Amino acid sequence: MALGGSPKYDKTFTHFDYTDPAAKKGGELRLAAMGSFDKLNPFTLKGMHARGLMELVFEPLAIGSLDEPMSMYGLLAQDMQLAEDGLSISFRLNPQARFSNGAPVLAADVKFSFDTLRSPQASPIWRNYWADVKEAVVVGERTIRFDFRRRNRELHMIVASVPVFSKAWGAGLPFDQWVQQPPIGSGPYAVGRVDLGRHIAYERRADYWGAALPVRTNQFNFDRIGFRYYKDVFARLEALKAGEFDFIHENAAKNWARSYSGRPFDRGELLKAELANANPAGLQAFFFNTRRPKFADRKVRAAIELAMDFEWMNRQLFYDQYKRSNSYFTNTDMAASGRPPPKEEAVLRSLSAQTGQPLPPGLLDPVPEPPQTAPPGSLRENLRRAKALLAEAGWTIQDGILKNADGEAFVFEVLINQRSWERVVAPFARNLQKLGIVATTRMTDASVYKKRVDDFDFDMIVHWYMASQNPGNELLFRFTSKSAGEPGADNFIGVNSPLVDAAIERVVGAGSREGLVTHARVLDRLLRVEHYAVANWHNSVHRVAYRSGLSAPKTLPLFYHSEDWAMATWWWGAR
Repeated sequence: MALGGSPKYDKTFTHFDYTDPAAKKGGELRLAAMGSFDKLNPFTLKGMHARGLMELVFEPLAIGSLDEPMSMYGLLAQDMQLAEDGLSISFRLNPQARFSNGAPVLAADVKFSFDTLRSPQASPIWRNYWADVKEAVVVGERTIRFDFRRRNRELHMIVASVPVFSKAWGAGLPFDQWVQQPPIGSGPYAVGRVDLGRHIAYERRADYWGAALPVRTNQFNFDRIGFRYYKDVFARLEALKAGEFDFIHENAAKNWARSYSGRPFDRGELLKAELANANPAGLQAFFFNTRRPKFADRKVRAAIELAMDFEWMNRQLFYDQYKRSNSYFTNTDMAASGRPPPKEEAVLRSLSAQTGQPLPPGLLDPVPEPPQTAPPGSLRENLRRAKALLAEAGWTIQDGILKNADGEAFVFEVLINQRSWERVVAPFARNLQKLGIVATTRMTDASVYKKRVDDFDFDMIVHWYMASQNPGNELLFRFTSKSAGEPGADNFIGVNSPLVDAAIERVVGAGSREGLVTHARVLDRLLRVEHYAVANWHNSVHRVAYRSGLSAPKTLPLFYHSEDWAMATWWWGAR
């Protein structure tokens, strides 16, 4: 299946182009993860699940390829049929599909998985994701149908991504008590040795049912894949050099520029590479929690945005490795620019008429771009503008501190879970101090961080809203009014706007590529005009280092995460 075109691969294909027939089986791939983990169930809200479960243990009905914007190929499903009216889709399961306990994968298992993930015992992200699905109906032993509440451009693709697991996994316990029991999935690996919070190993199944399928050929070549957990990025990097693991994806520009050197690299034991990709950049940013009264006024948010000097940071901290992100759909044609053209303006006005809400001031002006300090701009001028905006919002300097009419000082905290962000926040905080604002960082471990974020217990966080070439149902969980009050939702900002709700409905319901792009740009304008974020940066390569002897396919995918691609398609060659 494909959205907006035909799939790249026809029914005669033997393997994806970004895999390699020369791949050899065997050996162990050792990887690193950050923080800790306390459960083997990735589908519940409470706790931290182990890295690798979703990629290695559980399988969906169909999977996407990594070199197309949105196509799906059958995995557990042998065939798929979308109803002519678009209100249901049926899947017939492959009779060879087996769980790791040897039991066949049946339609009843798919329904059980779907219904369980939509229950209150699972993370709310799943029931939000499938909100437009009425029910799953078992038609036959290996045939299941999903009925939809309404037509939805991508819902049949999303339903195809339902992860399937065996009811036997939980041994009759309530789903939220499936914590440390080894999962029973149909994937190429099963959970092996577990040292809770420190290490997890996955063992390749000798009886894996799908190894010969075109969507799995040349893949999952390692006999074992393990994740060792580290408390901070510095310890992780030193562990790589000491030989504790084999592959790393590096996010920090400073580390990449200065720390990937030394004897292991000089001797050729470790290799470096920058892997090109065409990934949509989405938006990484400092996001305001607008549930906090101090951030309720968009003038305040716009003022704080003016205090970040990206050009200085890129030069002094990032070795000019980054580009500034400017949109919730950065690096895609969904990113809005300039004034709304007639089609977008017409949509905006129709949204206003539909909801009875006035359009926000400035929405029909050029869409806001991140402030710059490159000449003829300057930080001094940006701070002048920021001071004026703060004064308009009722915040003035009193005894060297920014205070409101009630004498409350403007103090806020940036919640982080990696110490490398402290050096990034520091220059931002120094600029804010010139406005009389006190900004501090609060470093927590991964479990505390997750709990606070799930409960929206923060002033500001660093987050990356990833994007795709086909935005859709994930927006319901990120920016709708319903998600704003739902703990565990991705609406960290607290967006609560009928206009945004209506715009997202239009994106999800778009019947053509042209309509999708137009409505996504409208949504982008609605979000950006409110200054919910202090935009960060992105690049177009994956920075990786890996052990000599690891081999990769010659053809790179287009849309991928480097570590996931390595797990799925790399192998050990000569060592």
